[in-house]
Amino acid sequence: MCYHVINRGNNRAEVFHKDQDYLRFTEMIGEATERLPMRVLSWCLMPNHFHMALRPHKDGDLSTWIQWLMTTHVRRYHRHYHSSGHVWQGRYKAFAIQDDHHYLTVLRYVESNALKANLAERAEYWKWSSLYALKRQDVFPFLVPGPVRRPRNWLALVNKEQPQKEVEQIRVSVNRERPFGDQGWVEKIAKKLGLEQTIRPRGRPRKAKK
Repeated sequence: MCYHVINRGNNRAEVFHKDQDYLRFTEMIGEATERLPMRVLSWCLMPNHFHMALRPHKDGDLSTWIQWLMTTHVRRYHRHYHSSGHVWQGRYKAFAIQDDHHYLTVLRYVESNALKANLAERAEYWKWSSLYALKRQDVFPFLVPGPVRRPRNWLALVNKEQPQKEVEQIRVSVNRERPFGDQGWVEKIAKKLGLEQTIRPRGRPRKAKK
C-alpha cells in the first residue's frame, strides 16, 4: 500500500535553516533507498516539517526506512549545528492511501505545500519537492511512478486551490493516522492493520436513555 508520512520539528521549530539542509536531507532520502529499497512517490520539505508519499515493498519496511532516515538526519544536524536534544517531535505519523483518485488527492496536497505556505510563486518552483524533481530525474533518480499516473494537467491542478473538504479529510487522516479512501476500503484496511480505533467517533459514548 501507499502511505502518506509526515513529521514535524520538535515544538514545531524549524529543522531546515538553509539550502544545504534541504539538499542534504534530500540526498539522505536517496541513501535510504539504497540501503533499503523504497518506492518514493512524492515529497515536500518545509522549514519545520516534511511530507512524503511512500510505497514499501513489504511489511516492516516503512518503519525501518523512516527510522534510518530520521536517525541519520539528527546525527548530521547535531554535528553541523553543535546542538543536542530532540530535533523532531518524535514518532512520525502515517496513514495508508487507497490506490485510486484518493492517491492523487494526497499527492496534490503534498506537492502544493510550499505554494500554500507562500514559499514559492508556483508549486513547481520549490526546489525541495517531487514536483520540481519531475523535471530533474537525473538529480533525483529515486523518484518513481505511483499506482495512478499524474494527469496531463497536473501542474494546473497543483497550482489551483485544493477544495477545503479534501484538505480537511487529509488532516483528519494525519491526526488520527486513519486510512484514506472510500468508506468500505477504509473499514477493511483499518481492520487489517489493527487501526479500528482511528475510524471510531471521538468522545464519550452516549448514555442509553432510561
